[in-house]
Amino acid sequence: MKSVQKGFTLIELMIVVAIIAILAAIAIPQYQNYVIRSQVTRVIGESGDLKVAVEDCLNNGLTTFQAATSCVDTSSSSDIISGNNGHPTAVGPFTTTTQITATLGAHANTAVSGGVVTWTRGASGGWTCKWNGKAKYAPASCPGGT
Repeated sequence: MKSVQKGFTLIELMIVVAIIAILAAIAIPQYQNYVIRSQVTRVIGESGDLKVAVEDCLNNGLTTFQAATSCVDTSSSSDIISGNNGHPTAVGPFTTTTQITATLGAHANTAVSGGVVTWTRGASGGWTCKWNGKAKYAPASCPGGT
């Protein structure tokens, strides 16, 4: 009578471990890249929210935030934006070419820490986005990079 094999042989287990190692070697760097790109995109969105407040100020003839005769900075704070208590910055007096900036820092990945997202208002009222960090982390909606 033949004996029936129970379990796996050592070589079969080693092949499975090798396959998992190869997959991990590919997946981990791709996941880290994804996380970094998502942080840049998050800051672009969070800083872009301030455009509404700046436009509201300009439409009401106001030029600054937080003064006696000013409009309100409605931006939310973020743990990956450094400076200004985690808020993007729009320096008044607001004009037709106002800029909004947000610098990545604090809890952002070190690959993009120190990178700056800049929204610039054109004279016609349209906004353009510029990213000054590594180009491979910039989404198509906010080109730039080094």
